Amino acid sequence: MGFRNALVAATILALPLAANAQPVNGLYIGGGVGPDFQLKEQVKNLQLNSGTLGSLSTSGNMDFSTGFAGLMNLGWGFGNGLRAEIEGNYRNTHGSGFTGFTRFGALSGGGDEEKYGPMVNALYDFVGLTPYVQPYIGAGVGVQFVNDNNFHGYNNTAFAVGATTVPPGGFTATASGTKTVFAYQAIVGAAVPIAGIPGLAVTAEYRFLGTAGDRSEGAHYSVTTAGGRTGTGTGSAQFGPTYDNAVLFGIRYNFGVAPPPAPAAAPIPASPISRSYLVFFDWDKADLTDRARQIVAEAAANSTKVQYTQLEVNGYTDTSGTAKYNQGLSVRRAQAVAAELVKDGVPKSAITIQGFGETHLLVATGQGVREPQNRRVEIIIK
Repeated sequence: MGFRNALVAATILALPLAANAQPVNGLYIGGGVGPDFQLKEQVKNLQLNSGTLGSLSTSGNMDFSTGFAGLMNLGWGFGNGLRAEIEGNYRNTHGSGFTGFTRFGALSGGGDEEKYGPMVNALYDFVGLTPYVQPYIGAGVGVQFVNDNNFHGYNNTAFAVGATTVPPGGFTATASGTKTVFAYQAIVGAAVPIAGIPGLAVTAEYRFLGTAGDRSEGAHYSVTTAGGRTGTGTGSAQFGPTYDNAVLFGIRYNFGVAPPPAPAAAPIPASPISRSYLVFFDWDKADLTDRARQIVAEAAANSTKVQYTQLEVNGYTDTSGTAKYNQGLSVRRAQAVAAELVKDGVPKSAITIQGFGETHLLVATGQGVREPQNRRVEIIIK
């Protein structure tokens, strides 16, 4: 199943439980598991240095069957879509055969290759593209410990060494060892937040992992000729870079995410509301724009046409600042509107001023979000 189909299937299954996607803010942990698809690995040189077949060499490719990949990560979200994390990963694939070898006849065999190590990743979440699914991309660098475990091959066709013939199965070579190499990766994924558990999300992602440089392991071989002569020898096997494609499914938990506030009970009005007006502000500003002055003037003019007992002027902010700062900013905005009402002829004694800070959002958002519709003052004529 391709990554696209897997991602669509995971999203469909998770959507009934999904909550609105918000930027990751603060500490988080995560993990995932899934299949690993390792591409062909080049055996650049199988060199026999001593013994019966000393000085002979060959090269080719090793094929791999589907393996396993798993990882855990610890990271920090900056609240604006950017994230940084450290990761520990593990991959295990099985060599399923060899292609391209000609010097020792066609080779069969296999072995296991493990890769594990730390990576440092930078990621970006695309905030606001969809309501319930948050796509992301990323890249990382680090090191991988590559363990070539019992790589072995044997000839399944006869080959000649001078006047000597080696029958099928008469030649066997093995190589093992662990090397540390530089690694890099690319990440494409999506997270679906889970309603009812703030901070929890299920994830589906594709990761490409590559290693750089060659590595060389010690090799041993044994040979039995058609005439019954036997011998052993040593050598080396040089392997090229590795390339892995993994599809991972997992979870991520963002610590400290507060549950959405319960809807406040509607207050019982002292008297029917005749009309209300919304005045909007620029980010982190309490100054009235020209359009804002027009709305305040309209409210002041209409207040003389109804039997009012009070004008409420309530100030609000978005969630992009601290709660303490936003409380003061909301009061300053309300005071600016009240002063303009007095300037337009409304008695000061008829006006009450309140600041509500980042509470009572007009548009529900997470913490640290600059939402223009939440930066407002509401004039209520009662």
